[in-house]
Amino acid sequence: MKNSLQKIGAFIAGLLVLAACEPEINDAVKVSKGDLNLDKYVAVGNSLTAGYMDNGLYREGQLSSYPNILAGQFRQAGGGEFTQPLFTEEQANGSGYLRLAGFGAAGTPELAPVTDKLAIRSQNPTLYTKYTEEINNLGVPGIRMSDILTPGYGSALGNPYFERITTNPTQTYLARVVASNPTFFSCWLGNNDVLGYATAGAAANDITTPEIFTANTTEIINALTANGAKGIVATIPDVTGIPFFTTVGPTVKSLLSAAGAPGMIALTRKGSARVPFAVSQIKDATGGTILFPLTASAYLPLVGQRTGKYWRDLARQAVPTNPTLGLANILQNLQVDTTQLFGLSAGNPWPSALLLDDAEQKEVSDATISFNSVLKAKAQEKNLAVYDAYAYFNSIQSGFTQNGVSYSTAFITGNLFSLDGVHLTPRGYAIVANEMIKAINTKYNSRIPTADITQYRAVLFP
Repeated sequence: MKNSLQKIGAFIAGLLVLAACEPEINDAVKVSKGDLNLDKYVAVGNSLTAGYMDNGLYREGQLSSYPNILAGQFRQAGGGEFTQPLFTEEQANGSGYLRLAGFGAAGTPELAPVTDKLAIRSQNPTLYTKYTEEINNLGVPGIRMSDILTPGYGSALGNPYFERITTNPTQTYLARVVASNPTFFSCWLGNNDVLGYATAGAAANDITTPEIFTANTTEIINALTANGAKGIVATIPDVTGIPFFTTVGPTVKSLLSAAGAPGMIALTRKGSARVPFAVSQIKDATGGTILFPLTASAYLPLVGQRTGKYWRDLARQAVPTNPTLGLANILQNLQVDTTQLFGLSAGNPWPSALLLDDAEQKEVSDATISFNSVLKAKAQEKNLAVYDAYAYFNSIQSGFTQNGVSYSTAFITGNLFSLDGVHLTPRGYAIVANEMIKAINTKYNSRIPTADITQYRAVLFP
């Protein structure tokens, strides 16, 4: 509770400072596109490129996407039009998303789903209202580098966000990129090749193999540069530094310490193997390494109870047509006894999906570093600009101040990350766009002005 109140107080203080600050003013320099041809800018990437935030894709996020902000700044240097597959005003809430509804008695944020004005045309499978005009923003939430050559990725059984923007369900993402024929591009792909494994607590999904990542990176960068286009390539951030992983752990550590519990026992990876760890190993400001995702918060009150609630919830999700049979299989396969203490006993361990232990983090870290080396090497080979998102987000872990406003990677109060703890706020996307502009100007001898970040919001309070 104390931590939550401190966060609320810090946020309110941030709002007061924000209200008093003046908009960012660019240095008075002559705008120039330098060596660039900005007639047709095309953005290639995943959810970050599409403007996904608050656990959904909706019109406000699309309008605040970093490619759209970049395109606006490019126009000041003679850049061409930039079209996004926007949801209409009538369906402005797109896929639906989360909003901050308030705070509980203990100061815990309460999130509520937004379910009106959606753009869903089919529930099973989930499909969204089509947008089949020519577009410049090819950001597809969920796409991995390993997906770009997958036939049928744009079909009703593929990725619903790619299906939404394609008329040819057999067309691969790479083919769509080739057809875009840009004069300038941004490419921020690869995050989901490690993120999906990490956010699942290593209990589901897989990390893309180095061979596939390297081959597909080569394919897409070669395609983007085939006609002489210049561009910028972004690296993969350290996903273990985002609020999705850094928010809940301190609460777990505090609760266990107050209860006098020596530690926990958890499942690791996808099997039935257990890993015990001491309370001191849980990451908070004082140290530790074990990470708990935001999804763990719902089950924290059950620690130490003789309960099978998590496993029943998992069974309903995994086998909705027969959850009773699903539960029996889960308990047998994972050797779980729900009459034992949840999270504190080997018989009823903490679920793997709700924790990222040291070994799992090393897998994620090794892959991220390896993939980033591939991305930077390919960018160097093609003489492209690089936005090193890995280095940037690691450099701001202790926070920074701009225009009198404090920013950090803290959940809700940090002003950078949206309510899903993974994707950015509009303000966060504007800051990323400016970092890209700096890299572009340095590489291509251009003088593209940075955006006024005060025109973009952080987390909205009720």
